[in-house]
Order: sequence, then C-alpha cells, then structure tokens
Amino acid sequence: MLSGPSGVGKDTVIGELLGLRPSLRRPAAYTTRLPRPGEVDGRDYSFVSPEAFSDRETTHQFLETASVHGNRYGTSRARVEELLDKGQDVLLKLDVQGAAQLRDAGVDATFVFLAPPSREVLLERLLRRETESAEELAVRTRDADRELAEAGWYHHVVVNDEVSRAAREVAAILTEKAPAPS
Repeated sequence: MLSGPSGVGKDTVIGELLGLRPSLRRPAAYTTRLPRPGEVDGRDYSFVSPEAFSDRETTHQFLETASVHGNRYGTSRARVEELLDKGQDVLLKLDVQGAAQLRDAGVDATFVFLAPPSREVLLERLLRRETESAEELAVRTRDADRELAEAGWYHHVVVNDEVSRAAREVAAILTEKAPAPS
C-alpha cells in the first residue's frame, strides 16, 4: 500500500515499481474527478459520477473511501478480492485517509509513505505539472501539509528524490514482506 501527498510522484514510482515487480497488480480505484490528459478509464481510474460513487458506497462495494481535493476516491472490494483469490500481490495507491481506514480496520498490509525531499520540491512539482487551477493548487498544498504530518505511523517512509532509487527501495520493502514460496 503506497500513499503520499499530491505531486510526490506516486504514479511515476508505481510505473517503475511495476517494471521491477511484474507480479504486482494495481486495481483501478473509482473516482468522481475528471480524467487528466493521458489517463484511461478502467486503467488509471474508473471515472464515475458522484451519484454512481454514492451508490457503490451505500452498497458497501468499497474497502475504503476518501474525499480528496473536492473529489471522492474508493477502492473496489471486488477488484481486490478477485486479485487476492488468484494469488496475486496487490498494490494499492491510497490517500492518507484511505490508508488510515485500512490500518484502523486491521488490514494486514505493508504501509509505505512516499515523501518528497522537501516541501519546496513538492510545491515545485505541483506547479510544474500544470494540471490544477490556482484554487486547486492551494487546496493540494494545504492537504499536503496535513498528509506529510501523517507519515510517522506508516511502516516505511521512502523519499522520492530520484524515481528509480525510490522504486527500488519500495520493491525491496515489498520483497521483505512477501510470503515465502510454498
């Protein structure tokens, strides 16, 4: 399970990580936000209306949900269970809220927090990607401060100062925690 503030490079590190650990599977989460350029529905996220999200939430189809930057996100219980039933290793990219829900529920997982080298670097990354308005950027910056303060309860904190190195570190952590072959 990987968390970190917006702009820290979670998707970039996950891309490298999946190359290092091809056995990992990442089920697409549901979200009410609009797709960003290049995102594919069903691969990056399942993009749904707020009403469709609420319907899934009401019928307990999510392992966890979070309200992030004015949008809703949720991990599909069925998608995760299907992968686990097939013996797959599952990687979830979760907001701090969702990770805390799974921690509080006693889910047996390795919690990894991806941190920026500094707050200044994080803000620079958010500005450089040019995907948010000034108002959205202000919300993400405020939320990042709150999320960075949560890093202490995670099992591991990995600093994303260089993508390949960070991905290798996460891969090593997951290899340590992998069950022994039968």
